[in-house]
Amino acid sequence: MLSHSCLKSLLFLMSTWGLCSSHSSPRPLRFSAFLDPTQQIHLRWDHDSKELMTFELEVQSTGWVAFGFTTHGQLPGGDVVIGGVLPDGNMYFSDWHIVDEHTIVEDESQDYKLLSMNQDETSTTITFQRYFQTCDAHDQPITGDTLRVISGFGPDDTIDFFKGKLIHKSLFLMLYLNENQLNTPKEYYVYDLKLDDFPIPEDDTTYACTFIPFPRVKTKHHIYKFEAVITPRNETMVHHILVYACGNASVLPAGVSDCYGADPDFALCSQIVVGWAVGGGVYMFPNETGISIGTPRDAQWIRLEVHYSNFNYISGLIDNSGIRLYYTPELRPYDMGVLQTGLFTFPIHFLPPGVEAFNSYGLCNSSRFEELNGTPVPDLHIFGYLLHTHLAGRGVRGVHYRDGKQLRILCEDNKYDFNLQETRGLKEVVTFKAGDEFLVECRYQTLDRTSLTFGGPSTLNEMCLAFLFYYPRNNISSCMGYPNIQFVAHELGQPAADAMEGMMAINLVEWDNNTAKKAEKACKEADQIVILKTIDEVVVNETGFIRDIIEHEPAPCKAIFGNGLSAEPEGQARYQPAVTSRALNAKAILPSPALLVIYLGFTSLLTFSLCPLKVSQAQTRNRRKHQQPSGWTGGLSLPSMQQ
Repeated sequence: MLSHSCLKSLLFLMSTWGLCSSHSSPRPLRFSAFLDPTQQIHLRWDHDSKELMTFELEVQSTGWVAFGFTTHGQLPGGDVVIGGVLPDGNMYFSDWHIVDEHTIVEDESQDYKLLSMNQDETSTTITFQRYFQTCDAHDQPITGDTLRVISGFGPDDTIDFFKGKLIHKSLFLMLYLNENQLNTPKEYYVYDLKLDDFPIPEDDTTYACTFIPFPRVKTKHHIYKFEAVITPRNETMVHHILVYACGNASVLPAGVSDCYGADPDFALCSQIVVGWAVGGGVYMFPNETGISIGTPRDAQWIRLEVHYSNFNYISGLIDNSGIRLYYTPELRPYDMGVLQTGLFTFPIHFLPPGVEAFNSYGLCNSSRFEELNGTPVPDLHIFGYLLHTHLAGRGVRGVHYRDGKQLRILCEDNKYDFNLQETRGLKEVVTFKAGDEFLVECRYQTLDRTSLTFGGPSTLNEMCLAFLFYYPRNNISSCMGYPNIQFVAHELGQPAADAMEGMMAINLVEWDNNTAKKAEKACKEADQIVILKTIDEVVVNETGFIRDIIEHEPAPCKAIFGNGLSAEPEGQARYQPAVTSRALNAKAILPSPALLVIYLGFTSLLTFSLCPLKVSQAQTRNRRKHQQPSGWTGGLSLPSMQQ
């Protein structure tokens, strides 16, 4: 009889013969990112209409490599694949889950499909696939949220997972377009909107604002792309950068000052043009649209706002950060705009301390859009969004209603990460009509806080915002709501004659889980006061109320080796695929009995030559380690299988 290790080698050879028959993914992978600061781990990926995600992991190592997903960056509950190429050219690849900080166990259900594996003198490249939602409870689902990716490698094929180099990174995988799919103009120019030698104060929060002219052009041009330019070594200081268009009748101050300080003129201009926040990258607009400059209707000046967070009070830092614009005379069909929505940033927004979850709501009721715009408002074609909270934020979503009925959850991130705030494109352009409603819901966690958190500009305050990118543009810059704070105070047993007394009354509440739930319910049931504003600072008020949110229907899970679908009811045993590392269904892999006989004969000879009957004591010990039923708690040395 063959030993367990040799039998497993045979099973692996057979399974990889079936798994690797395609040799490569069907099309070039459109998206990529380095997963570590030293650029030793590079990931490429893509997805298709069958909810199948393809990955290519290239690691600067000739030892074992790993990739997977965790829950909020914590190892327990993580889901990883581990693979590599042995010195003799044989491969290993399997699906595991992390039990705790010291134990990793191979999944009974193997839900990652190996496509190819290559190794040269310095690096290992593995290409593999899995469905967004597998039928294994140990696999983290791949969603449209910010995912916490884990990757790692070791110096050789002795797999000691917890002593390897492990990297955690937040990543958004559900991208739909890359720059190669968009039209890059043949003629374009670059223009920087930035601060000049600004000394970053020794303070946890600084908002620096200045006014800068837009590029001067004699004919209409379109800005088609933007990116942040951050001064080296100041990356951890710059929290966000916003560019606001100014009305051409505005009288603007000179110099640099606090955006929201003693001089209110430095808060002028509220029409968002572009925005960047921590973790964001380059963003290129769809081919249909761009930001118009150079016409009498277009803004000639902008307000540049840079938010710094210097929590360590480092002195002597000089900054020249800003936004780089790319613009072209090759015009697009539509001029684009940005609509700021969410909860009006003001101390009326509050979060109780010490709670696992607390939801806040901000409503945009667009029933007065045409009155405020001064002319009929064309349908807004929304193509992208940027979600924004501060440190307590755990989830954000925007919900679209028409005639009192929910149309869709337009954008969401249920695993929001403060350190990855980026402009994201929608899969399909969404039409928003004047009169529609847009609700922004933000979920917070304040377990680390012992006092109330209020809405405000500081990183230690909170915000709840969604910036919607759309075309064609109109004159409306923001549409945000907040709850009737008097009603909330009364529901919490505190008298309040007006809004100011209502805000003060919130400080008198004794907070626990029950009062926090009561406050959340009151904030949702209260009438919403909606504030609408134009580029010229014209303001009108509207009212509305928070409607219920209809949740998504969960997608059925899919098995990578089965015949496609499984929809096991919750609580029942999970689906077992046809092929796992422990069980082989030869019929599922091999096309005919005749070929099976030929192939078994060939692989038996091959395995016999690779697996001599005499093995060293060290190999025996290692194989026993591999058979431990309780999971990995230390290193695993794979058998060398050398003759």
